[in-house]
Amino acid sequence: MTINEIQDEVIEEFGDFEDWMDKYQLLIDLGNEQQPLDEKYKTEQNLIDGCQSRVWLQADMEDGNVVFQAESDALIVKGIVALLIRVLSGHTPDEIIGADLYFIEQIGLREHLSPTRSNGLLAMLKQMKLYALAFKAKA
Repeated sequence: MTINEIQDEVIEEFGDFEDWMDKYQLLIDLGNEQQPLDEKYKTEQNLIDGCQSRVWLQADMEDGNVVFQAESDALIVKGIVALLIRVLSGHTPDEIIGADLYFIEQIGLREHLSPTRSNGLLAMLKQMKLYALAFKAKA
């Protein structure tokens, strides 16, 4: 699936709910479904700067695609990073760098996050794109 196809799927899933409490619950569920991050990746260098809660992000290159793993100590943030991983993980560096992540606006995520969480979301996205750039530079 392309990044845009996955985004469209996410938009459809969130569209099933009118109430933001239900959407937050969906985010929490997504976070809880995520595989826990191996302790060896919970390092200072994998912590994302700019997040109020602690978020560790690990990126690896597998068969030409960037594969992300992450974990957070906050439930909603864990859901947000799970959503970003679902959309971006398993794609080439070029696809990730060039992705227009319109789903964030379309599901209303940015407007329903506190300013600090919104900054954290941007920090997570920035870090994922930086990893993609680094892998592209190595190739």
